[in-house]
Amino acid sequence: MRLKPVVTEKAVMIIETQNILTFQTEKKFSKTEIKEEIETLFGVKAEKIRTLVRKNQKYVYIKLKKEFPAIDVATKLGMI
Repeated sequence: MRLKPVVTEKAVMIIETQNILTFQTEKKFSKTEIKEEIETLFGVKAEKIRTLVRKNQKYVYIKLKKEFPAIDVATKLGMI
């Protein structure tokens, strides 16, 4: 699966304030596939997943559980 982190001002702001990571992926992947991929890649647990399809691209918003800070994952990815 191809997950591309979204690095915009808004994405960084919601990492810091709401503990949500934002990724861009292909439309064919389901929420459960994305959740499993994130949890195994980064060793975190997802609380909620929302998706948005815009201009033939799928954006995924992953809210992590409180014990897993999103800022740590973002730092590992080099987003912050």
